[in-house]
Amino acid sequence: MASSLTPPPGLTVRPATLDDSAAVCALLNEIDLLETGRADTDLSEVQADLKHPEADLEHDSWLMYDAGRLIAYGLLWDESGGERIDMDHYVLPGRLPGALHLYDLMEARAVQRAVANGAARAVIHLHLNTAPTMDLDALRRRGWRTVRRYNVLTRALSTATDRLPAPPPGVTLRPCRTEADRVCAHGLLQETFAGHFDFQPRTYEQWLDDIDADRADWSLIWIARVDGLGDAAVLRTHDARASMAWIAHLGVLERARGQGLGSHLLRHAFGHYAKLGRHLIGLGVDTDNSSGALALYERHGMVVDFAVDTWELVRPA
Repeated sequence: MASSLTPPPGLTVRPATLDDSAAVCALLNEIDLLETGRADTDLSEVQADLKHPEADLEHDSWLMYDAGRLIAYGLLWDESGGERIDMDHYVLPGRLPGALHLYDLMEARAVQRAVANGAARAVIHLHLNTAPTMDLDALRRRGWRTVRRYNVLTRALSTATDRLPAPPPGVTLRPCRTEADRVCAHGLLQETFAGHFDFQPRTYEQWLDDIDADRADWSLIWIARVDGLGDAAVLRTHDARASMAWIAHLGVLERARGQGLGSHLLRHAFGHYAKLGRHLIGLGVDTDNSSGALALYERHGMVVDFAVDTWELVRPA
C-alpha cells in the first residue's frame, strides 16, 4: 500500500512527550464519551504509558493536530522481541484522512521494529471498541481483520448485599504488601495467564514498569494461599477509574481450580470495593477464554457493558 510521510493539508504530526499527558488524556476521554458514554481514562494511565522505560516516544508515538487542536494520538510498543507489535490508535470522528495517515506512519514503523527483531514480517495488533470513532470499513480495506473479542463486564455494588466473604476451608487471603509478596504475585500472574491469547512473558522488573509500580496501591492486590498447595491464586485490582473499581487480573493455578478460589476472589473484590463506597465494578474478559472465566463472572451477576475487538494486520518485512 502506497503511503506518504506528508500529512494531509492543514494537519501536523509530532512525537508525544510526558508533558503532553494531560492533553492526551483529555482526547482519550472525549473518545471514551463517544464510544462508551463515560470518561474513564485516568491521567495516571497515560503518564504510565508515556514514561515507560521501553517507550521510544521519538519514534513510536504520534500526536496529530488540526489548527492547534489535538485530533489523534498513536502509540506503538514491542513486548515480543519478534514479529508481534502492538499499537494504540485514537482519533476523533470525521477525521478519516488524518486517521489513515497515522496508520501509514504506524504500520511502517511496526515493520521497522519487527525487522530490527530479525522477523520476516510484522504481526500488528490493535484494540478498538466495537462501535469506534474509527471508520471500520476503511480499516478493513487496509487489510486489518478482527481476531478476538473482549467483553467489558460490570456489576453494581451495595454494602447491603456485597460483604467480605468468609474464605473457603484451608484458604487464606493476604494483601500484597511485601517485596516477597510482589514477586509472588508476578509469578502467579505469569503462570496463570501464560496460555491466554496474546500473552507476552514479562520479567518482574518489566511488570513493575507495566503497572506503574511506584503509584500502585499494593493493598488492592491479593494472594490466595491453599493448605497443601501453597500460593495458588492472585487478584489484581485498582481504584483509579472515575466511574468504577477495576479488576485487572484474576488468576488461579490449574492445579487449584475447581475449589471455589475464583468465586471467592471475585466476591472479595465486590465486598472490598462496596465497603470503600464504590457502586460499580468492572473487568475485561476474553470471550474465547477456555478457563470458564466468562461463565464465572456471569454467574456472579456481571453483565456486558461494551465490547472491544482485537484487530490484526500482517505486513511482510
